[in-house]
Amino acid sequence: MNLAAKALRLTRPLVVLALSACLAGYGGSAAFAAASAGTAATTARVSASHDVGYLRLAHLSPNTPPVDVYLYSFGKQTAIVVLKHVAYGTVSPYRPVASGDYTVAMRLAGTAPASKPVLSTTVAVAAGHAYTVAGMGPKAGLRLQIIDDRLSSPPGDALVRVIQASLQQHQVTVTFGHQLVLPGQAFASVTSYRVLRPGTWVVRVAGASEHTTTRLRLAATSIHTLVVLDSHGHLVITSLEDAAGSKVAPAGGTATGFGGTAPRPARSPVPWLVLTGLGLVLTLGGIARLRRHRWARRAAARVR
Repeated sequence: MNLAAKALRLTRPLVVLALSACLAGYGGSAAFAAASAGTAATTARVSASHDVGYLRLAHLSPNTPPVDVYLYSFGKQTAIVVLKHVAYGTVSPYRPVASGDYTVAMRLAGTAPASKPVLSTTVAVAAGHAYTVAGMGPKAGLRLQIIDDRLSSPPGDALVRVIQASLQQHQVTVTFGHQLVLPGQAFASVTSYRVLRPGTWVVRVAGASEHTTTRLRLAATSIHTLVVLDSHGHLVITSLEDAAGSKVAPAGGTATGFGGTAPRPARSPVPWLVLTGLGLVLTLGGIARLRRHRWARRAAARVR
């Protein structure tokens, strides 16, 4: 048996092996995809089966130093959220939590987690509702205030409210263009939501000795909270978007690290490597057959 025939004979088992490996690789990939889809469906069912509310935490006391903020399930000793060194004017994004009772505790920044908190309060989270838990008032009268947030607005309109957190200006008047005036808003107070039409509004905040203006763009069905703050002796206005549309999860409240935005597992390169090897094997086999055919023709020519 010549060398080419031997090569061809040796390649046949390799071809069978390559095909088997390829099919196994694709079968494994399909099984992995099916398992991933099943897991995703299960996760979706679990998520949908749990009642969810939303919490965000804020430090709005101008003369209170930075704090560490802890969120506990009621009666539990282990915090589910810890925010370190939260300074005045900081408002966290919303966090989705299962409905139920929670404890919010504030400790001075750097204090041991087991130490007695400076302040603590209990908040009952109802499914489909959102809350802001804010440290408010002066340092001497610091309190944790639970503020109910709205998640839906009248069709086609926007909602706006104001939190007055400026200590330097004990009372301020807030105007939206020439249509809405909120006079004499006291320090550490929160207005109710007011309805405004969509568009761009010039917002002016004026105290006894200081004023500031900003432009606020309101989309239809959006919900905003404006926070009036002290900053280096001046007034500033911060806009928080409570919800981006009617009856939707609060802006910044939904985690996107998993699910649709999570990186998908890379497909295994094994099937493609096997196919490449199979092509190489078949090519070598074809060359061997061609050479054997040529040698047979030459041998027949010599006999004649």
